[in-house]
Amino acid sequence: MATYLVTGATGLIGRHVVDELLRRDDTDQVLVLTRSSSLHRLDALRHRWPNADRVQALTGDIGQPLLGIAGATLEELTDQVDHLIHLAAIYDLTADAEATALANVEGTRNVLAVAAAIHAGCLHHVSSVAVAGDYHGTFTEDMFDAGQRLPNAYYRTKFAAEELVREQHEVPWRVYRPAAVVGNSRTGEMDKIDGPYYFFPAISRLGRLPKLPVVLPDLGDTNVVPVDYVAAALTYLLRQPGLDERTFHLVNPTPQPITGVYDAFARAAGAPRVTAQLGRGLSDPLLRLAEFAEWVPGVTLARDAVLDRLGIPPAVLGVMEFHARFDSTATEQELAGSGIEVPPLADYAGVLWRYWREHLDPFRARRHGGAGQLDGRRVVITGASSGIGRSTALRVAELGGIPLLVARRAAELEEVRAEITAAGGDAYCYPCDLTDEESVNKAVAAMLSEHDGVDMLVNNAGRSIRRSVARSYDRFHDFERAMAINYFGAVRLILALLPQMTERRFGHIVNVSSIGVQGIAPRFSAYVASKAALDYFSKVVATETHGAGITFTTVHMPLVRTPMIRPTKIYEAFPAKSPAQAADMVIEALVERPKHIGTPTGAAMQFTYALAPGLVDAIAYQAYRIFPDSTAAGGTGAVRLGKGEQQLTRLATAVAKLTRGFHW
Repeated sequence: MATYLVTGATGLIGRHVVDELLRRDDTDQVLVLTRSSSLHRLDALRHRWPNADRVQALTGDIGQPLLGIAGATLEELTDQVDHLIHLAAIYDLTADAEATALANVEGTRNVLAVAAAIHAGCLHHVSSVAVAGDYHGTFTEDMFDAGQRLPNAYYRTKFAAEELVREQHEVPWRVYRPAAVVGNSRTGEMDKIDGPYYFFPAISRLGRLPKLPVVLPDLGDTNVVPVDYVAAALTYLLRQPGLDERTFHLVNPTPQPITGVYDAFARAAGAPRVTAQLGRGLSDPLLRLAEFAEWVPGVTLARDAVLDRLGIPPAVLGVMEFHARFDSTATEQELAGSGIEVPPLADYAGVLWRYWREHLDPFRARRHGGAGQLDGRRVVITGASSGIGRSTALRVAELGGIPLLVARRAAELEEVRAEITAAGGDAYCYPCDLTDEESVNKAVAAMLSEHDGVDMLVNNAGRSIRRSVARSYDRFHDFERAMAINYFGAVRLILALLPQMTERRFGHIVNVSSIGVQGIAPRFSAYVASKAALDYFSKVVATETHGAGITFTTVHMPLVRTPMIRPTKIYEAFPAKSPAQAADMVIEALVERPKHIGTPTGAAMQFTYALAPGLVDAIAYQAYRIFPDSTAAGGTGAVRLGKGEQQLTRLATAVAKLTRGFHW
């Protein structure tokens, strides 16, 4: 019976290694070094491991001297551990260099100290083929320092860690060098995006394009192995006698052309496969030209922008190709008769692809249901109890979306929800005061606890104030109230939802702004300023969230016949859209996701102001004179027009029709 101590047991390779060990009748106990913060991950794995009662947690940290294990515990472990399997490391080309060195090099140094202190029977160090760096030619299992260049921090730390193991003489050791490890060949299980997975989003996009011929240069070879092979081979080899101070390449015996790996996953994705490959005579000059182009100003910036959209770190491009051919003759001889061998990638690429698509695709939140762009989308709609918000919610539900209804009045929200459910849709109510931070946080927390995520947000709730500045000298609170709901309320909700949108790498925010921002709207200084603030907030934030797949649409809404305009009686004589027509504009913003939606009138006003702002000021001033103040304007010296307020002069009527949808 054997006792094992395993570091990195909750990682991808580690969990498979422990699974293999627990299936062995000769396994007595598996001690798992686990940080206290990761105990919950270990508990979750116990439910999937066979004979989990043999697993014992050993609290510690590879970054601490003697792994942070208490002295009394070390004494108990002395002469009790037959095999110490060191798997804990940072396997990430994009990780911080300092953190990588701490985990991979200092972590290995600490493991060696413990192995010596407890007189471990054998140290099994999981290294990587990365130690070969840019070596050209056949790299055998007994080779190590062959003068190769190590192009990045990950390669250097794996080399340094293996060097520590080789140079010490206190503990017997064995080294295992896996190639690029992918998911389980039977289940597809993978724990993170790495290696070829970085290119899956690009392959997925190609799958949506017409099947065109694909011609690629010869990109060289790579080497990919599934994690179940690595775990099975490692646990078999570590039990064999007489193999100490040997190194084993856990690799595909035959190098795999990168174009062949692409083809295997392209077939699974339904993407175009390589129809022709250029020979080395043409490929080498093209690749050198691409390297040279990086020195041209702007090329690298443009390249990285494209890669960012696809989720591909630029650092990955330089290590796609393995220049070395990894000889695994000795490993294959030791595994002969065990039934353990590397399966062909073509046989399990589809399994890996399906698992990635369902669990790892960083852009999977962008996929919608089969019935259309809004099918299955969870859409937060503020001001949903009436007017534009209510009509938008009904339309979203009709198109298969799930409206998350937000407004202050719970009873009216329930009426909207009942109307949606009666029509066969689904909706949820979240009463909320957008001017109150605690209320917003509570509503968002409820949304995220009840749903997998929020896909879209419609900032529709608003307050309109029609009052000239001359009647506002003693009403500064008008400007504060307008900003509180139209700007700060919307921003508060955006900030609350952005973190989960960023994590899911998808989100779309629609801000219902005003045609008044495009033109000059006398008497609306408080209202238009608050809308303009939100417009420019969104313009700036859109540049920062572009890489996370979060987009913004501003709808410069014309006059809509809603309860908000009811206090201004003259608007009864103005041309105005119905709430349903306004909702159509919002739906277009949700479905098409353009930067801006407006009306011809608004565009004409914006264009005219850009050309002749002084002329527009003069015209707007005349309009200001011919349209009366409303009774609701109040303020010092307000004129009470009564019914006459609705009576427009012939000139005023003509201007209202000419500037259709504009609120004077």
